[in-house]
Amino acid sequence: MENIVIYSKGYCPYCKAAKAILTSKGLHYTEIDVTNDSKALAEMLKRSHNQRTVPQIFFGGQHIGGHSDLVAFYKAKKSA
Repeated sequence: MENIVIYSKGYCPYCKAAKAILTSKGLHYTEIDVTNDSKALAEMLKRSHNQRTVPQIFFGGQHIGGHSDLVAFYKAKKSA
């Protein structure tokens, strides 16, 4: 099973939606809340090549992107 990491903010509706997608697929993930954590935010920016929006989602070492990227990822996977 891949290690899934999602960087989020507590008030973000797209973060909540992305977590719901992962949960609905039975996937376990590690959530890192960057709301008030400058160190975690710096880590997210480095890993995502300065993508400032949340969520930022990673499957293993692969950067998936945000919520809409996650939706597109599963749509592409379904049609393949």
